[in-house]
Amino acid sequence: MGGLQGTIGAKTGRVVTTAGPRQRIPPWKTALAFVSLALSLLLWVNGLVASLTRPSVGNDLGRRQLELAALAAPQLPPSWRAAVVGQEPEASLLAELQRQAQLPPLPDSAENDQDPEFARVQQRSTLLTRALLLIRAGTPEEARPLLERLDDGTDPGQSALIRSLLAGSPRTGVDPVAAALPLENPLQRRLTCQALGGSADRCALPAEERRAKAQLLAANALPALALLAGLALLVRAAWVRVRTKPSPLPPLVGPELGAVDLILLISGGFVLLGEVLTPVLVSPVLKQLLDGLQVEPSLAKGLTVVALYLGLIAAPLAILLLMLPKAGPEGGWLQFRWRPLAPTLARSFQYFLMVLPLVSFAGWLQQQIWPDPGGSNPLLEMVLNNRSSLGLLCFAFTAVVLAPLFEEVIFRGVLLPVVARDLGPSWGVVISATIFAVAHLSLGELPALFVLGLALGWLRLNSGRLSASVWLHSLWNGFTFTNLLLLGS
Repeated sequence: MGGLQGTIGAKTGRVVTTAGPRQRIPPWKTALAFVSLALSLLLWVNGLVASLTRPSVGNDLGRRQLELAALAAPQLPPSWRAAVVGQEPEASLLAELQRQAQLPPLPDSAENDQDPEFARVQQRSTLLTRALLLIRAGTPEEARPLLERLDDGTDPGQSALIRSLLAGSPRTGVDPVAAALPLENPLQRRLTCQALGGSADRCALPAEERRAKAQLLAANALPALALLAGLALLVRAAWVRVRTKPSPLPPLVGPELGAVDLILLISGGFVLLGEVLTPVLVSPVLKQLLDGLQVEPSLAKGLTVVALYLGLIAAPLAILLLMLPKAGPEGGWLQFRWRPLAPTLARSFQYFLMVLPLVSFAGWLQQQIWPDPGGSNPLLEMVLNNRSSLGLLCFAFTAVVLAPLFEEVIFRGVLLPVVARDLGPSWGVVISATIFAVAHLSLGELPALFVLGLALGWLRLNSGRLSASVWLHSLWNGFTFTNLLLLGS
């Protein structure tokens, strides 16, 4: 249909669609594609370079995990406490905070991306935790300069507490438990109580410590079990591949688009209209609307992310709809094929488990070569530090629903089959994975995203349906989101 004719490679058994005769491309269309490609390349190169100056969420994740370990330690059986949280979790947390304190300050551009009030509160919280851990470690003289920095009058609610800590422990007339109550952070409450002379039993927070234990075990056990299952599936897949002849791939159907169409769709629609023009037009109006409605800041961030992402995808999807002929092949040009749901979802979950150790290895290998590349996705930090349930729901909707649908339509629904038609399926997978990774504008995450893109592309080829890639992408983002919730809540 629509000029498509399947051709099967004699040796590989791989099915690739080929398009019928192509129409002559108008000169203006070629010129527009060239200009949009040049501008997009400049923007992407600049974005990749700028990612080096963005803060990495890895530091926050490491700190949060160590905080959970220090808080949960009293609730862990002595026999396996060292295996879960280490011999001295509080000392490990202090060492990490001291290391992060020596890191160079963020550039002005990166600081401008952060909410000033949130950054101030976070900085004060980190200083207080460092000071309390230093007191706990028996070096109050090192904690004094940090406490003096906190005693600046900008937080009246903590002034009395800071002065009590500066006065030393124990102090007559000060109830350690009552003095620590105003602090929201349970680890800080326990450390403050102990710093003011409270005993371990009086300062214990059993409910908070049990919750931290559950979060810590889930954050460590779930990925570990998934990694083991993924390694087993990889070994099994390799054994089956060696022992049996690979089955022919199902037909790969894609839109009848050429290189110029792809450039206009991705460079013009996705980058220039979606990533550049949409924020300029939508952000001011959205900010005025949310300010006028007096929406709570954490929820406002979530609503802003959803609205901007919807604006980003509107232009490229509209362009794609205009490009697609009305009469398409059976199953549509994009071949979603949502049904049957159960086997497709099961296959996607299997691929998720298999790709997890591969992506983890790519990330580990990069850490050995380039330990601190920075440049994490800003959405990760928003999720980690957000305290609004509705705001987190907005982030989850964007990450687990909107992003997988849109990105798979562009990269595996359009780009992969069009490239595969001319260069073969392998190049289709590699090129779509490369552009997918680069489009996230993060040098620090580039290798892991490339490996994930390869898995998404191979699943698209192997399953013959785009829905499988969407489910895999959604599972991956959902797994990441859940891990952030466990560490951030």
